[in-house]
Amino acid sequence: MAPNKLPINIDDLLHHRTVESERVEYKEGWNPESILRTLCAFANDFHNLGGGYVLVGVAEENGQPQLPPAGLLPEQIDAIQKELLNLGHSAIAPHYHPLTATYEIQGKTILVLWAPGGESRPYKAKASLSKKGDWAYYLRKHTSTVKASGQDERELLSLAATVPFDDRYRQSADLSDLSSYLMRDFLHDIGSELLAEARELDIETLGRRMNVVGVPSEMAFPKNVGLLFFNEQPEEFFPATQIDVVYFPDGAGGDHFEEKIFKGPLGRITRDALDYINRNYLKEGVTKHADRPQAERFWNFPLAAIEEAVVNAVYHRSYEIREPIEIRIDGQELVVLSFPGPDRSIRLQDLQAGKAVSRRYRNRRIGEFLKELDLTEGRSTGVPKILRVMKANASPEPIFETDDDRSYFVIRLPVHEGFLVDTAGVAEVTPEVTPEVTPEMLRLLGALEGEMGRVDLMAALGLQDEKHFREHYQQNAIQQGLIEMTIPDKPRSRLQKYRLTVLGQRVLAIKDMH
Repeated sequence: MAPNKLPINIDDLLHHRTVESERVEYKEGWNPESILRTLCAFANDFHNLGGGYVLVGVAEENGQPQLPPAGLLPEQIDAIQKELLNLGHSAIAPHYHPLTATYEIQGKTILVLWAPGGESRPYKAKASLSKKGDWAYYLRKHTSTVKASGQDERELLSLAATVPFDDRYRQSADLSDLSSYLMRDFLHDIGSELLAEARELDIETLGRRMNVVGVPSEMAFPKNVGLLFFNEQPEEFFPATQIDVVYFPDGAGGDHFEEKIFKGPLGRITRDALDYINRNYLKEGVTKHADRPQAERFWNFPLAAIEEAVVNAVYHRSYEIREPIEIRIDGQELVVLSFPGPDRSIRLQDLQAGKAVSRRYRNRRIGEFLKELDLTEGRSTGVPKILRVMKANASPEPIFETDDDRSYFVIRLPVHEGFLVDTAGVAEVTPEVTPEVTPEMLRLLGALEGEMGRVDLMAALGLQDEKHFREHYQQNAIQQGLIEMTIPDKPRSRLQKYRLTVLGQRVLAIKDMH
């Protein structure tokens, strides 16, 4: 039985919280012919969604898993894995092998097959395993696996050996450019059982398990998506991988502006930029009405709409274009600009109505990581959510812009009209000023119980490298006034411990409330 785990949260996978239903298939038992076709379809990854998962030992009804699962016996799992290895060589071409892992769910053992989008598409599989016969190409259509035919088959053949940019190997980099600390932090954040193994794995093995390293061992390279998420300075490989937040206090035509540039791993800068905007530029307004006791509350810009607009830009921008994501804020609107624009298959009027669905995604792995981090809900949900949230806040409708060449994409979020007038009936309520808190500092605050020493804190955080702990957790939290030393006049004392300050307690309480 395979001890390995996958870089997923198994509960989220079972309940489609981070992976869309069309990327998951349930099988109560081992049906090699049917499962082979589905693996072939996931390998072809026709829409660049990132492949998918087959959960063997789990029955389904109307697309929902039936729990507790039927489960598999240990001897079944060993036999399945041997047959899978053989089928990957003899019944699918080019050769293709999913990653596998076993999980215990409500006292039953299930086998999960992770089938990422392949690097050598198109793939074809045997139409029948019981007799010599035809081979066929298979695709996913919604939640079903179907044989490719007609225009779909011609389009699949046109994708021959094309791999989205984020899933390609970076031959100018080597494995030392991936940070095992960042990879383990990611696994911790998503609640993956792989974290327990990750501390004992070398960077190549862990990278292969997370599918951010590939090619034969003698010439292994990191993938672009691995460098974007698990390298401290991805802009060295992909110039302009950054988010620029620019505020114009006197309007876009004014002489003064404030600029904050966020560089670093994609997940971190996305969170940090949103947190910065939330703390510095979002305000709540209150309108009192003479004819009723209830006051009307609203935001100048609703945070949920900003989150979707920024994550949309991070997900869909091209990392081959040397232009940053830019967020411009003034008294009239908040604008998110990214390059290039949406696929030509998307009509602008459909986008404005929230009905646009992309035929094929530019980045298939970036979206996967953002979903695992709960930064986005899934494909084609961003624009409808922006429209819905702006309406709920009683804000004007957002505006989506691009040009005929689709060289750029702009999302404009107009300010709530209550912030355009200055009357006695409107009062602005600004949030308390809080320090700039990184995800690492939040983890530290959450792990700190009472008074704890460095060794205990590192163990609670799952960290082994003292320098990394000191630079990314301890020192930053002390400088921001979130934690304090119990023996401040002897910082190197072997009896030194740390505890939350009043500010740290308040920040943690706000985080828990959200």
